[in-house]
Amino acid sequence: MLFLSEVDHETYRHQIDQMLRQELPSQIHGYSTNFGRHEDDTTVMAATVSGLINHEVQILTVRGFFAGLLKLDPDQEPRTVDWLTIPEQYLRSITSGRVFYDGLGQLEPMRAKLRYYPHDVWLYLLATQWRRISQEEHFMGRCGQVGDELGSCLVAARLVRDMMRLCFLMEHQYAPYIKWFGTAFKQLSCADELTPILTRVLNAPTWPEREKPLTEAYEFVAEMHNDLGITEPLPTKVSPFHNRPFMIIQADTFSDAICAAITSEEVRALPAHLGGIDQFVDSTDVLSYPDRSDQLKIMYE
Repeated sequence: MLFLSEVDHETYRHQIDQMLRQELPSQIHGYSTNFGRHEDDTTVMAATVSGLINHEVQILTVRGFFAGLLKLDPDQEPRTVDWLTIPEQYLRSITSGRVFYDGLGQLEPMRAKLRYYPHDVWLYLLATQWRRISQEEHFMGRCGQVGDELGSCLVAARLVRDMMRLCFLMEHQYAPYIKWFGTAFKQLSCADELTPILTRVLNAPTWPEREKPLTEAYEFVAEMHNDLGITEPLPTKVSPFHNRPFMIIQADTFSDAICAAITSEEVRALPAHLGGIDQFVDSTDVLSYPDRSDQLKIMYE
């Protein structure tokens, strides 16, 4: 990505594009500078030895880039509804991707604005993530009790993913696209201790064997919550689901306590437990298309 001022973009973008097409070498360090398309319309390196280079260098303005990708004006502070409808994969890319040179002095200030969620928005997302766990934490055992081990495995996997996403939130890190989710999780400070526990959950052949590491994981993330100091300390030991033989962390108590810590009237007025776009949408065909994700602002009205 090459960023120009508004005036220079209007004056020089076509000349720069043509210069790159004509003068780029066909390879740099063994990598093709020419690109083609797969049948599914994704971009792929395509070796060429002659002709114009289809270089894929994007010649942009800072304003155009943020308006196109995030539907944001760089001169304005993001609104609460903006924070909640920008997929985390974009926020992670923008705040952690390499900037080799910011000669315009416009990229780094915008990246600083987006470094992480405002405090009460973060609390809202945390509360929603605990709520997601509370909705299903007893289902793993209930499926297994009626002989549905496949369903029990599926619920356990969902709970593992929800706890991993909770850990990203608690460590103030944006979660990436699903392909890199596990790789990025390994970089969290909790990963060394938590990864073996979660792996045992996913590898367990029966629901009682699955429950033991799952409850260990619940207790681990409950301790992480208390370490944040955002609520009064909450119980970190699992207990039965009512009078049934399923051990859970009572995640709704964490969700309720976090909601009570929110002071912003604007955030308190948001739909209860809806959360951010990544918490209620799981489709690449929404999360990867800004025009579609932007339409979900109506969910918060």
